[in-house]
Amino acid sequence: MAKANAVVGQSGGPTGVINASLVGVIEEAKKHPGIKNLYGAVHAVAGMVKDEFINLKKLSPTVLKDVAASPSSALGSSRDKPDEAYCAKILEVFKKRDIRYFFYIGGNDSANTAHIINVMAEKSGYELRAFHIPKTIDNDLLVTDHCPGYGTAAKFEACALIGDDLDNRSLPGIKIDVIMGRHAGFLTAAAALGRQRDDDGPHLLYFPERGVSMDKFLGDVEGVYKKLGRCVIAVSEGMCDTDGVVWTKKIAENSEKDAHGNIQLSGTGVLADYLAGQVKGKLGIKRVRADTFGYLQRSFAGLQSPVDVKEARQCGRMAVKFSMKEDSGSVAMERLGSTSSPQAGSGKKYAVKYVRTELSNVAEKTKSMPDEFINEQGNGVTKAFIEYAMPLTGGVPKSNHLSSHPRV
Repeated sequence: MAKANAVVGQSGGPTGVINASLVGVIEEAKKHPGIKNLYGAVHAVAGMVKDEFINLKKLSPTVLKDVAASPSSALGSSRDKPDEAYCAKILEVFKKRDIRYFFYIGGNDSANTAHIINVMAEKSGYELRAFHIPKTIDNDLLVTDHCPGYGTAAKFEACALIGDDLDNRSLPGIKIDVIMGRHAGFLTAAAALGRQRDDDGPHLLYFPERGVSMDKFLGDVEGVYKKLGRCVIAVSEGMCDTDGVVWTKKIAENSEKDAHGNIQLSGTGVLADYLAGQVKGKLGIKRVRADTFGYLQRSFAGLQSPVDVKEARQCGRMAVKFSMKEDSGSVAMERLGSTSSPQAGSGKKYAVKYVRTELSNVAEKTKSMPDEFINEQGNGVTKAFIEYAMPLTGGVPKSNHLSSHPRV
C-alpha cells in the first residue's frame, strides 16, 4: 500500500485501560513510515462523519504517558450504531483525507462497524485496512480469551467487595450489590476474587446465565443469614427469572431504553431496591442495604491492573503491526500455559499471545460465562473461574479482621 493516513477511534463504554490501547496504536504507528498522519476521531464515529480529528502523532511522550494511565476514553466515545448509510458517510471522509488504515477500539458493535466499512471499501475499490481492537469490561467478545478492560474492572469489583464485606462484618445484616453485566456474568463473578476466608462475602452471586426465581433467591439468602448472621450478595444487572426475563423488566413497566433499544439496566437502582424490599418484607430482616455500582465500575482512577494495562497497550500495537500485512481483522489473545493465580504461590507463569481473527468472527456476537465457572447451585463461582480471572487483575489487596479472635 502507498503511504497514507490512519485513523483511530474509541467506541462504546469507557474502561480503565482503553487509553492504553490508544497509546499502543500511536506508539506503533510512529514506527511505520507508511503511515503519514494518525488522526484521532473525536467521539468515535460521530466525529468521523463530522470530520473532527486530532493529529495524534504530535502528542508528546509526557502526554501519552499520562493518557495511558488515565481511565475513560481520551478521545471521547459514542453510542451510535452505524448502519450502511452512516458508514457510507464515514467512508467519504476517509477518501477525502486519504485514510487507508482504520483502527477501532471497542466491543462487538465496534467490530461490526469496522466490518461494514471494510466491506463497503472493497466494493467501491477503495483500498482500506480496518482493524478492531477489543475492549469491554463485560468480557463477552468471542475468540479472545479475555478482553482488555476486564482485568481492571474485575479488580475494582474485588476491592469493592472486600471493603463491603468488612463493612458488613462490623454491622451485620444483608447487603446487595448490583453489578454491570447485561448478558454475561464475568464482572459479577469477579466480586468473588477478594474472598480470603471461608466466611468472606460475597456469599451469593447471581448471573444472567442462570435464571433464579424469587423464592430460590430468598431461600438462599435466608440460609446464609441463619448460618452467619449476615449475607453479602453480588447480582448482575441482567439477573433474570427462570423464564429468562430480566427481573428489571418485570419490576419496571416503563423501563428506560438506550439507543440500541435495550432496557436501561445501569445507573438505576430499581433492581437493588426491589431485592432489598423482598428480603426485608418476606424474611423480616431489619438491616438490609443495597447499592447499584453503576458507572463507577468503568472509569475508577487509581485501580488499573498492570496486567490489563500491558495487554491493552499491546493489543493496540498489534493492530498496527497486523495492518502492515493483512487487509483487515480483529486482535485476540490466546492464553498460554497455566491459568494459576499469582497469589496461589504455584510459581507458574501466566502469559498470552496475540493473534488476528476475522472481523466477522467478532462482529455483533457475544459469549456467556461458561458452565464450568458457575457452581451447581447457580449462586456462586468455581475454582476454575478464580484461576481464570485472578491473573488478569494483577492481584488484589490482603485484608484482615478481629471478629474471630479469642475474647478475654
